[in-house]
Amino acid sequence: MYKLKIFSISKTKEPWLKDAIEEYSRRLQPILSIEWHLLKTDAQLSQLLSKEPSYVALDPTGKTFTSEDFSSWLVSTLFAESSRLSFVIGGAEGLPPEILNNALAKISLSKLTFTHQIARLILIEQIYRAFEIDKGSQYHK
Repeated sequence: MYKLKIFSISKTKEPWLKDAIEEYSRRLQPILSIEWHLLKTDAQLSQLLSKEPSYVALDPTGKTFTSEDFSSWLVSTLFAESSRLSFVIGGAEGLPPEILNNALAKISLSKLTFTHQIARLILIEQIYRAFEIDKGSQYHK
């Protein structure tokens, strides 16, 4: 089973967003264990990340993918990282340079700007989509 950690600033305040994130988390349970870390400050985020062997930072300057390319990248990165991977989502000001500089990779969800709450939903949906693409399901059609 894969293990994924998602670190983010702030909580998900909107009930409909919480429901959607929980739905994709539930769908992923058979293949992926997800651990959410919702923090208040960049200092807390930096402290927790210092204990992580590696992590992927979400950043507007990061690499963009098609869903198919993200699927291939995610599966191969999980394999390379011993089935464990962490993602980091910053707050309104983005991620501090020290977090970005220490990231295994930087990826961008879009050229558009999203709130950290929406970014969490898009990320978890794309992770779900990536696994569905990998197994050849009809979800991606």
